[in-house]
Amino acid sequence: MDMQAAAERSDEILDSVLLEIRPELRWAHGPTTVGICDVSRRRVVMTDISAARRGNLLGVVDRFWRKSGYRMTVVNSDVDFPAIYARTRDGFGVRLRIGGKGQAFFQVDTPCVRESKVADSTSPATAPLREGVELIPRPNIHSDFWSAGANEGVARGV
Repeated sequence: MDMQAAAERSDEILDSVLLEIRPELRWAHGPTTVGICDVSRRRVVMTDISAARRGNLLGVVDRFWRKSGYRMTVVNSDVDFPAIYARTRDGFGVRLRIGGKGQAFFQVDTPCVRESKVADSTSPATAPLREGVELIPRPNIHSDFWSAGANEGVARGV
């Protein structure tokens, strides 16, 4: 497998977990990084996830990853910044972590593979960023479910 094939597999992993989450989360592409022999793909959730709903999100993802045969490697139960890490059967590292303002970050790290060029992901973002935006903003899309109890100042998007 080369880096491009590994990046495409990473997109499949990310697409599958995001499709499992209902109601749907709106997300943007995070940066793709290329190492000496590995690739990391990221998705940044733009849906505002309230503190009351973070456990729901982590639970859905944890159950899906376990059902998919992933081996859980770390579960961080921190109240403010929880995270779960797992490994796929084919050696890809996956994680979901909650950052500042409750923003959720998904990441897949590939195993070491053959060097090659890596194209941008072809998975269409559900919350694409405006052209020219360099920094991904904090979550700014309201969901009646995911944002329950959160700051009502975010834009209605779901």
